[in-house]
Amino acid sequence: MTSKETKETPTTQVPNNNNVADDNDDDDETSTTTTTTSTTSNHTTDDLSPRGHLPLEKAAHLSPEVEFGNIEYKWKLINPTQERLEHLVTQLKWRLGEGMGEAIYEVGVEDNGVPTGLKEEELQQSIATLQLMAQKLEADLTILRERDGVEGKVAEVLIRRYAREDFLEIRIAVVGNVDSGKSTLLGVLTRGGLDNGRGLARMNVFRHKHEVETGRTSSISQEIMGFDSKGKIVNYSGVHSSMGSQEICEQSSKIITFLDLAGHEKYLRTTLFGLTGHAPDFAMLMIGANMGVVGMTKEHLGITLALRVPVYIVITKIDMCPENIFKETLHAIKKLLKSPGARKIPVVIRSEDDVVVAARNFVSDRIAPIFCVSNVTGHHLDLLRQFLNLLPCKREWEKLYEEPAKFDIDATWAVPGVGTVISGTMMSGSITGNDTLLIGPDSLGHFEAVQVKSLHTKRMPVRMVRAGQTASIALKKIKRNAIRKGMVLVAKSVNPVACREFEAEVLVLYHQTTIQKNYEAVVHCGTAQQCARIIDIKSGIIRTGDKATVRFRFTSRPEYLQPGTRLIFREGRAKGIGRVLQIFPTSETEKPAAPPASTTTTTAGTGAAHPMAGVASGRGRGKGGRGRAALKVSTSL
Repeated sequence: MTSKETKETPTTQVPNNNNVADDNDDDDETSTTTTTTSTTSNHTTDDLSPRGHLPLEKAAHLSPEVEFGNIEYKWKLINPTQERLEHLVTQLKWRLGEGMGEAIYEVGVEDNGVPTGLKEEELQQSIATLQLMAQKLEADLTILRERDGVEGKVAEVLIRRYAREDFLEIRIAVVGNVDSGKSTLLGVLTRGGLDNGRGLARMNVFRHKHEVETGRTSSISQEIMGFDSKGKIVNYSGVHSSMGSQEICEQSSKIITFLDLAGHEKYLRTTLFGLTGHAPDFAMLMIGANMGVVGMTKEHLGITLALRVPVYIVITKIDMCPENIFKETLHAIKKLLKSPGARKIPVVIRSEDDVVVAARNFVSDRIAPIFCVSNVTGHHLDLLRQFLNLLPCKREWEKLYEEPAKFDIDATWAVPGVGTVISGTMMSGSITGNDTLLIGPDSLGHFEAVQVKSLHTKRMPVRMVRAGQTASIALKKIKRNAIRKGMVLVAKSVNPVACREFEAEVLVLYHQTTIQKNYEAVVHCGTAQQCARIIDIKSGIIRTGDKATVRFRFTSRPEYLQPGTRLIFREGRAKGIGRVLQIFPTSETEKPAAPPASTTTTTAGTGAAHPMAGVASGRGRGKGGRGRAALKVSTSL
């Protein structure tokens, strides 16, 4: 291991010649400068082939090794002494801890990132030593790929711990326009059988009768996909056999939780709650090859960008789409991803090497992998499964382990024989059985002490849940009607304070006219969803593209908010994003509210002269009409 070094952030120039687009793409686009932090190699867009994938026949020069993170460079591991072996095992244990149970070793690579390589015999001996190290820590070893180095071969190896109670969980929100194949793809991925072209696979995903009848998802459903220590899917042993959630968790080292969200516009509130309240690590944007970028596609992409959730694209139904329509759809997606609001580098995944590089660099939030799959023929589904297996966990959760416990509640039940049960996401700290915490706020802004009875994760009883995991918690001596969705469960040491008013820095993404004092909109902030009224705007009025500091007041009841939390507010087609700056405790703001006045003005001048005016409303009406404006979502907040 090298001494502590900070990894360089290379500047990548995106030239005008659409190097990540198809051969037929010939748009004239302005050159933009983008910055990407690579954990493996300094790939620039010049490394991309004209077809959009990364040529990896020869090992590239890597960034220098850093002490933090789960990636380790080793040139040789041949016949180490006992003392040296113990040191190597300790080093591997550190890397596994950094990666929450996963580590990647680059064998044949020096600490400065030069892929010197090894002879075949030396490489096998080094991998054997690595295997011995992994066994001592109850982990498995999988060779991801081998490449040619300067003087020999270089191997990239994944080491993952055996299945245990505190498995690694990654949440992926599945978004996209209605009828883009979201539920069908989840049915294929989690059950193992292909679709028959008429929606057979999605029948296992739907939760309500009307969903089965209409074929449209209207609620948030969760599906899980488990990988063992060797990277094999444990959901199904054969093509059509499947397992229950508890069995999957017991045998998995890594769990992918899919949040199947609604695609229809009338269920946008449900989709927003899934994206803000369930804290997804990544987003999977589904687009039908035969439909293109239509409907809610731009809307959902804009929301994920506003919440800074890394997103990758899956193009479905390629088996029923004519080639010319498919090329048009692919071209439109690339153009959208490279637009000023997104500023991403689209990379079409066509090989296993593409998958490895995309998964390693995906957390940098600069690239947007594009998968072209068919749920009927199974085309490239293996590449998508491999990508899910290699997806890294976001390290933000690790930093929150030692913080006081905070659990966001997104659903409640009254279970016979058990009592009141809540479910949600552990946002910080940890909770164990018999812990005493505070739950609230109620309609008066008060918090009540409750005791934890039992804990379940993915229907499996556990002793503890920690930051980043979803769980169900049974509580003692409290009725279900005293709890609502949007409440929180926090440690007593937090001394939580509810607020009726809060100050936020907001950016208006789209509004037809102007927003002024007494404007009302629905605010989505974490699991809190409530109508709020603007009682003060420092700049007087705001229009599309304007940024301002505003003060909101909830109209119904107090909520528990924390400074720094990102929010989305909406009212009809009007939408905006923001960040909480300051909260005002309920005791300081409980005054009679003034009756709401006019919310908007209809003066001429809708802010079209502003540099960010014309932000798309996300309706996606093709090339004409109101939805013609390009997607422009600022992530400056």
